[in-house]
Amino acid sequence: MTSPSVSVIIATRDRPALLRAALDSILGQEYAGNVEAVVVYDQTTPDTSLAFDNGDRRITVTTNTRTPGLAGARNSGVLGSSGELLAFCDDDDTWLPDKLALQAAAMQRDGADVALTGIYVYYGDRVTVRIPELQELTVAGLTRDRVMAAHPSTYVVTRSAFTNTIGPVDENIPGSYGEDWDWLLRAAQTTQLVVVPRPLIRVLWHKGGSLFSRRWMTIIEALDYLVDKHPSFKEDPQALARIYGQKAFAYAALGERKEARRWAREALRQSRSERRAYVALAVARGVVSAERVMSMANAAGRGI
Repeated sequence: MTSPSVSVIIATRDRPALLRAALDSILGQEYAGNVEAVVVYDQTTPDTSLAFDNGDRRITVTTNTRTPGLAGARNSGVLGSSGELLAFCDDDDTWLPDKLALQAAAMQRDGADVALTGIYVYYGDRVTVRIPELQELTVAGLTRDRVMAAHPSTYVVTRSAFTNTIGPVDENIPGSYGEDWDWLLRAAQTTQLVVVPRPLIRVLWHKGGSLFSRRWMTIIEALDYLVDKHPSFKEDPQALARIYGQKAFAYAALGERKEARRWAREALRQSRSERRAYVALAVARGVVSAERVMSMANAAGRGI
């Protein structure tokens, strides 16, 4: 078995302590090949003191030269990298030491272009294990369910597949929301995937909600974009119900009760079992706050 060189793309903005922990976990990989961490600063001044090179482990610091946001930053990192394999890591996540070695071995064994692993989700003092199943990672499966366990910090892909088959991260998605979901849907359509069925990433979820939980209109616009882009959503009533339920919740979180009720009805028209619609109605009526719902979901290692 060979050990192809790996470039790990880390988009960042203003979390220096967490970023350093992520970099330590990447440079500390028990992997025989060269590992390059490409830190891409998005809309902020880069910390060039992070640059490092000892031959088989190095850090490159650059800036997002494309569309501002996560998608553009990730694509900028790919363009500025040299590895035969590409990997991605959020700046607040860390890898277990055997992550790359296990994924590279699985890719070579199965002839796969893309590899994923399971994750540990850290939320306060709670830790949840989430492991995606390969049968979920089909176009039909990913359309029906975003598969939160298929986290982008686990992705490893051959450069040739990223460049020539799947394509770059979509920079037109509003706010880069769901850019990993869109990319994985395209990967499932065009390449062979493999899963290492072990949690090999520590994913940190921050109390008080993620950035996206405070950008509900962006989420609504991004969901509309994804439905228009991927015909598979409109072919699956359960998938549409899920999307409409998410829109209903977002409108409820914004305090737009009329729109929340409208999209909850649309969700239930597609599927009477869509729970997000009922939750959205409860939020719209003031029975529970959107923040409380998000906190409960995150504590269980889930999102809305």
